[in-house]
Amino acid sequence: MPTLLTHPAVPLAVGITLGRKILPPRLLLVGMVAAMLPDLDVVGLQHGVAYAAAYGHRGVTHSLSIALVTALLLSLTYRRLKVNYTTACWFLFISIGSHGVLDAFTNGGLGIALAWPFSEQRYFAPWRVIEVSPLGVERFFSVRGWEVLQSEAVWVWLPLLVVAGVGGFIRRSLTPPPGPDPRGAPNQG
Repeated sequence: MPTLLTHPAVPLAVGITLGRKILPPRLLLVGMVAAMLPDLDVVGLQHGVAYAAAYGHRGVTHSLSIALVTALLLSLTYRRLKVNYTTACWFLFISIGSHGVLDAFTNGGLGIALAWPFSEQRYFAPWRVIEVSPLGVERFFSVRGWEVLQSEAVWVWLPLLVVAGVGGFIRRSLTPPPGPDPRGAPNQG
């Protein structure tokens, strides 16, 4: 799996691309946290749930169906997120769903149960270029953890930085300049 530092990168890139008017900061923050939720399944490993089981790591919680249900439920707070329900739902689905998709690009594990409950088969992306992160804090702060972060920088952060930069530039280019203040005061822009 990519690290918990990297899973929030997808919603962050989408947020930078679309801007605060479409994705308010509260929604962006919830999306970044929600992108990490599928890894709560590691708790099961400590309680005897087998890694390869449907409820094991990278199983049910990494499916697009669970991402959709979770997004639908979290979107019920849309008023507090200062956005409409549909925008909240789409953004949160992309945020949560991106977790399993990113994991599918890693070079370790048993694959991702993206299609659960329709299938328990686990999938990998055609290119498995992201170094899989070691489980556990102690193993993460090692040479292996550093290799994982370098891999994520190249295969996740750099491409998302380019997408967010280009997307943000296009958004700003298409946004008309602010008009004069209707009260007659000079625009502080």
